[in-house]
Amino acid sequence: MKKLVTLICLFAAAASAQVKGRASGPFEVKLTAQSDNLGEGLGRMLIDKSLHGDLVGSSKGQMLSSLSDVKGSGVYVAIERVTGTLAGRTGTFVLHHTGIMKRGAQQLSINVVPDSGTGQLKGLSGSMTIQITADGKHSYQFEYTIEP
Repeated sequence: MKKLVTLICLFAAAASAQVKGRASGPFEVKLTAQSDNLGEGLGRMLIDKSLHGDLVGSSKGQMLSSLSDVKGSGVYVAIERVTGTLAGRTGTFVLHHTGIMKRGAQQLSINVVPDSGTGQLKGLSGSMTIQITADGKHSYQFEYTIEP
């Protein structure tokens, strides 16, 4: 009986443990420009991604952008809902992007929207970086935590 109680306690502790990890892999993205009349230099695009590697799934979202008259300067913001499997857990979560480019110098922030995780990804937080190779291939690095 003591062994059974110990085993149950171990399972309960494991189920409530925080999970930290790093995920990476390639992804394909399709951006579809929308014909909204947002004004001079403003644009809107639909996002459709397929993610592979440690995070397997897809995402749908929208991006707003603005280009400056100065070459290499502009901004974009985006929100996308990711549906997939991460660390053996299935669910959804939302990513928020803020990209700023000032005369070619780039800043990019991609973070999980707080409390946006669902299913087995409830309690997910983290940040993502994106790399794009010279030949246009995309990959991600995702540092994450899943709280019980």
